[in-house]
This record gives sequence, C-alpha cells and structure tokens, in this order.
Amino acid sequence: MTISKPIAQFFGLIRNKLRPDLFILLLAAVIGVLAGISSFLLKTFVYKIDEFVTHYAFDSEIDFLYLILPGVGIFLTWLLFKYVIKDKTKHGIPRILYVISRLDGKMKYHKAFSSMLGGALTAGFGGSVGLESPIISSGSSFGSGIGQILQLNYKTKTLLIGCGAAGAMASIFTTPVAAIVFALEVLMLDLTTTSIVPLLVASASGAITAKFLTAEELLFNFSSNSPFETADIPYYLLFGLIAGLLSLYFTKMHFLVARFFKKFTKKSSRLWIGIISIGLLIFLVPALYSEGYDMIRSIMIGQEEQILSHTYLYDYRQNTFIFLAYIVLVMLLKIIATSITIEAGGIGGIFAPAAVTGGLAGFLFSRLVNIISPSTQLHEDNFTLVGMSTLLAAVLHAPLTAIFLVVEMTHGYGLIVPLMLTTAIGYVTNRSYNAHSIFAKRLAEEGNLITHHKDQTVLTLLQVRHVIDTDLQTIHPHSTLGELTKKISKSRRNVFPVVDTKNNYKGLIDMDDVREVMFRPDLYHKPIEEYMIQAKAHVSTSDTMEKVMLKFKNTGYYNLPVVDHGKYVGFVSRANIFTAYREVLNELSDH
Repeated sequence: MTISKPIAQFFGLIRNKLRPDLFILLLAAVIGVLAGISSFLLKTFVYKIDEFVTHYAFDSEIDFLYLILPGVGIFLTWLLFKYVIKDKTKHGIPRILYVISRLDGKMKYHKAFSSMLGGALTAGFGGSVGLESPIISSGSSFGSGIGQILQLNYKTKTLLIGCGAAGAMASIFTTPVAAIVFALEVLMLDLTTTSIVPLLVASASGAITAKFLTAEELLFNFSSNSPFETADIPYYLLFGLIAGLLSLYFTKMHFLVARFFKKFTKKSSRLWIGIISIGLLIFLVPALYSEGYDMIRSIMIGQEEQILSHTYLYDYRQNTFIFLAYIVLVMLLKIIATSITIEAGGIGGIFAPAAVTGGLAGFLFSRLVNIISPSTQLHEDNFTLVGMSTLLAAVLHAPLTAIFLVVEMTHGYGLIVPLMLTTAIGYVTNRSYNAHSIFAKRLAEEGNLITHHKDQTVLTLLQVRHVIDTDLQTIHPHSTLGELTKKISKSRRNVFPVVDTKNNYKGLIDMDDVREVMFRPDLYHKPIEEYMIQAKAHVSTSDTMEKVMLKFKNTGYYNLPVVDHGKYVGFVSRANIFTAYREVLNELSDH
C-alpha cells in the first residue's frame, strides 16, 4: 500500500518516544476509534439502502419485491468481489480465527473496507444476515494492517486483531465489557496483564466513538422494566434446556446448508441457486428479511403483531394459533435463510440471526406458558432477552459474552440470575454434542484452530514449511554403492533421500543399513536400489503439526521425508520440531 510508508513513519516517530506498553495502548485506542467509525459507516449505509428500497423506490409493491431485493444485494456483492476487490477469500469471524492460526495474523488490507461494503449491500437489500461479523472483520483488519505496517511480531499483531474485534463489538451494541469478553472467548486470546488493558482501551474507544457518531435509532438498545421473579426459576431452567436443543438445530442446519452448496463446484451455480432460494423464502416469510432485530424491538414494546406485517396473514394477527405458528416458522427458517445468503456469496454473519432466533424462542416459550397457565404470567420481555443470550451462549460457546451483552444492553443486573442459569444450561447442552463453536467447528476439524490450551496452540501455529530441512544430500536411484560412499564421507547426516532427475521421490538410504558394506570396495558396483527402503510414512507440507507428531509416534522414526505430489521437498526431524516448538512457546509467553 502506498499509504503504508507515511503511516509507518508517523507511528515510528511516536514509538521512539513512548514505552512499548504505552505505544500498544495508543495503537489500541486508534484501532478502537477506527472500528467505531467503520461500525457507524456500515450501519448508516445499511439504513440508507434500506430506507431507499423500502420507502422511496418501491413503496407500493414492496411485498412482491421481496422476491428480488435480497438477490440484488447478493448479486451486487458478488460483482464487487469478483470485479473490483478481486479476492475469493472468505470473510467473518472464522476467517479471523484462520488468520490468527495459519497466516501469522496477516489479514488483507482491503478487508477493512470490503467487509463493510459487502455487508452493507447484503443486509441493506434484505439478506438474512447479521452486521456484527462484517464490522468485527473490518475492525480486526485495522488491527492486523497496523501490525503489518509497523512490522510487529505475531503476538502483538494478534493482540491488535483482538483490539479491533473488541472495538468493533463494543461499537455495535455499546457494550464494552461484553466486547472484551468476546475477544477472550471467541477469538481465544489469552487473559494476561499485557492483553487485558489494550482490550479495555480499544473497547472503550470503540463504544465512545459509536455513541458519539451514531444516531439513537441505529443503536441497539433493548430495555426491560419487568422484575425478575424467583418463582419463575423453574421455567428459566426448562427454557435453558429447550434453548440448548434449539442451538443444536441451529448449528446442524447451518452446516447442512453449507454442505449442500458445496456440491456445486461453480460459484455461479451457488450464486443463482442462493438468489432464487432466498428470494422465495423471504417472499413467503417476510420476517426473514435482513437482520431481524426489528422483530425483537416489536416484542419489547408490546407490538409483536407487527412481525406479521407484509404477509397475507396480517389480518389474522389476533388469531393466537396462526401468530404463534408463524413465530415457530420464522424461528426455524432464520438460520436456513442466513446460511443460504452467506453460501450464495453474501457478506454477513450468524450473530444477529442467533440472537433473534433465541429472542423469538424466549417469547414463544413465555407466551405458551401464559396461555396454558394464565395464573403464572411470565414476563415475556424478560424471556425474550434471556432467549437472545442463551442461544448466543450455546451457538458461539461464549456464555460470558452473552450474559454481559444483555446486562449492558439493558443497563442493569436485574436479569443476571436467570441469564447465568439459562446460558449455563444452553451452553452445556450444545457443548455436549459440539466440541467447538459454530465459528470454530470447521477450523478445528481441519486442524486450523488455536485454543486456550497452550500446547495445542503451539502445535497449531507451527507449520511443516517452517521446520523442513533441505540440506540433505540426495542420490539418484541408478547410483552405485561406491557413489553413495563418497556422499557419506562428505555428509554429516545419516539419511539420504533417493530422487530421480525430475525430483520424484523414490525412497531413502539409511546409513545403518549400509554400514557393514560401505567399506567393501568389491561391492561398490552394486546399485543402491538394493539398499533403498521405503519409510513407513511421509509428510506433506499441508499436514498439520498434530498429524506430523502422530506419524512420528506411530513409526518410531526421528526423521520423516516431506513429499508433495510425489516430489521430494526435504525432511522433518523431531529435533527441529522441538526447537521450533520452544521458540514459538517463548514468543507466546509473557516476560
């Protein structure tokens, strides 16, 4: 980037005048402000686009335009990334986790604005996705970009990525504490004295910036004036279990839709199938349009019948059965609509859909209890908020984030007890079947996820290409024992890879196997193929370090050949891996 040099020079001057810890705090504040600005811009873009398409351009026939509006947003997003951005890499929180685990914390610079534009187009035209993921991606990109420009080490870059995510999260909901916990729980940053203060600064600056810039109607504020009744605890416990089971459905459907779209190798096929599918879904169930927070707002102000607006069922909004059946339908279809939008090429996340689905579940549960047992009268607004928190906790595997999110949004701790109970039950229920969150599940299966487990983190960060030894002397398969003996005399290694003229790997010679014959000149004419062996296993550069260590364990070898598509690359040794392991562990540790 041409702008990177003056930025590096500017911060370089400041860096020389400040202590390292103070310099990091300054960067955290800057990143938080940038995240807050990006949040404001994205919300404003979405609001303006939505205002245009729903109030000015197509006001009279908006119902039928549900068929095409979401598809327009997805198509424009596809055009943006194919012809303007020209980047096929994915966005969102899973991508951030992958960057931290596998790409040395290096996000592409354009993610700072491309996620924002893509999210605005997708959600603004009604794509059934949340804005949190694009905003967090944008904030994290600022952190990564500054880290790259200043050539900071991996640990610091990762911390700045977390600062960007925390600043973005805080700016979305003006919930700075939840934002800090989010960075620790979801991005799996370690809670240390060196990480917590920058996260605090970034989160606070992001929240303040958003509060200062953003109009009140664009801020997410859900308040509840209903008290918590201890007599309702059994119902909260039961709802926690139901929400946990719903979270299993939510996660399962997300990956089922993803697997379905994977069957189509052409992106254009996925695009058009997605556009048609989401158009039909939203036309039939208009409540699936965009994020869905409007439904929660309607419930919280006692106008829940507005959820049926723009449908042919609106005239039947007083019919309890039809109304609740529609809520169930929206609740079950929301994740399907979200996943279709994302897989078709839209930019957005599952945070808002999870919160909305949980909120609807809480409302539905409390309304049903109130109908069945009129003497009970559960507070529906409380259960709506608790439902949002519980499903988020279960799906994201982030119970503390979910608790503090609702606590800060409602500006009080009145619901802290039911929040703690239901999120714990929901989280444990989901965790019993899913070892990882919806964000981390696929990455963990591929071995591309860092965790709070130090040993596991180091193994994930280590890559085969970092520990390959390429200075072993190779020998041609048609060479003789005499030629091998000459190479042995010049080598300090005990292993000799056998490679042909096209670098195809054929096998290896272990010096222990030729030790008895290497001093017998009468055998020097023999071809080395007679002494060549095949290793019990070989390593690929795409193997995870966990897989490599398992191969060492199963074979008992101390050296293994690295072979890609039949071509010889080098060798890896236990000694090199152990040395690299100690270096990475030392870098991750606090001093």
